[in-house]
Amino acid sequence: MKTLKKVLINDDHDAIVESVAQVLEKSGVAEIDKTQYCDEAYLQLKKAELEKKPYDLIITDLSFKSDYRNATLASGEDLIEQIRVDKLAIPIIVYSMKDQLQKVRGLIKKQGINGYVCKDRNGSKELRTAIKAVLAGDLFLSPQVDKALQPKSKMEIDDFDIQLINLLSKGFSQEDISEDLKSKSITPNSLSTIEKRLNKLKIQFRANNTIHLVAITKDLGLI
Repeated sequence: MKTLKKVLINDDHDAIVESVAQVLEKSGVAEIDKTQYCDEAYLQLKKAELEKKPYDLIITDLSFKSDYRNATLASGEDLIEQIRVDKLAIPIIVYSMKDQLQKVRGLIKKQGINGYVCKDRNGSKELRTAIKAVLAGDLFLSPQVDKALQPKSKMEIDDFDIQLINLLSKGFSQEDISEDLKSKSITPNSLSTIEKRLNKLKIQFRANNTIHLVAITKDLGLI
């Protein structure tokens, strides 16, 4: 089995970083680097590649609080996407509070992450298991999200639906949503298609109106 020599931790909470570092130390990792910004993490990864001393693994959160810095990569999802665009050959474990199945499914299928561990009371234990699984070439998912690769349930929605509801939550009218999608060259973008899609979602979630739909999907953690 492959061994880990050099790992990067990317998280903006000091306590989490130290907790993850302890897990790695107990796993025998010799070199552990830490970043609190996704842009910084990306630069570290690129620098290591250029110096021909690449990382064996990155463990990253998804959510990062904004501050005075102008961020190009504002989230762990942005970082992961850029890593894959650049074809950096590095395994990725996500360590996050988020447990939406469609988010996990997208990260696995579109970005090829190697593990998804939920931050909770068993997080450190599961992280150790995830590291072993990744080293063995296996995918690891926390129990909360292990159904991510199973067929979608009726209460799940796709990325386009999420985009529509997110825009509704920001106060966009259906006409505004249509124009926004057109400006970004996202299809379908016709007003009639958006109306039909939202009506279908209201029926699916038994929502009385769009405001109720936004509230229900937020409560379910879908957006």
